[in-house]
Amino acid sequence: MTPAAVLLDFGGVLADAPHRADPPELVLRLYNLIDGALAPGEIQRSLSEGTAAYARWRDEDWPDELPQLEVWERFVIGDWPRLAQARVRGSVARLSYDWAWRDGWALRPGIAEFLTEASGRGVPLAVVSNTLCGAAHRDFLVKAGVGRLFAVQVYSDEAGVRKPNPQMIWNATDALGVAPAACWFVGDSRRRDIACARRADIGTAILMPSSRVDTGGDQSGPDVTVTDGFGLKDLL
Repeated sequence: MTPAAVLLDFGGVLADAPHRADPPELVLRLYNLIDGALAPGEIQRSLSEGTAAYARWRDEDWPDELPQLEVWERFVIGDWPRLAQARVRGSVARLSYDWAWRDGWALRPGIAEFLTEASGRGVPLAVVSNTLCGAAHRDFLVKAGVGRLFAVQVYSDEAGVRKPNPQMIWNATDALGVAPAACWFVGDSRRRDIACARRADIGTAILMPSSRVDTGGDQSGPDVTVTDGFGLKDLL
């Protein structure tokens, strides 16, 4: 049966990128922003340790997303000089965009073909993704030539909740005017995406494994597993 809509995760499903260290451009921007109050190496270390701490927090299955400012205060700048902290607070939106962006992002194989096929059949498409900055994801999808194909894009930094909280999926289905039970949801994580789909009563939960590895938590089983976007296209 043709789905009423297809909801897709961003990282690991729509796009993927090689693992990389925090970009030197971000370190330099922070260094200039705080007038050299910390050495570049100290800034790099704060970002690296903050990235790891934020990742551990994300794996604790918390239902609510942290605001961008709280992420910076809690995981990166908590022990920085006061003036440096104040400078970061005043630029947190732009800094979060730069932290979230990946120069190496590329659409996963077959994704462009699947999105074009689904759109051509009149199947609404939505993004449902956990992220520090949804604006970075939106801009990449436009750059990749597929942004116009999505009727709805739901990101955790804007929604205030994160998967596996089912409200992320319900925000998308409510905006589309469709019942979750009539939809597909595609994710690369059992413990976040597939668990979220189960909690939201999605009709078909589809796993597209990526290079990221699930650890702990609810390892919910999918209804279908595909290797790439070509597999999704075949399901249609």
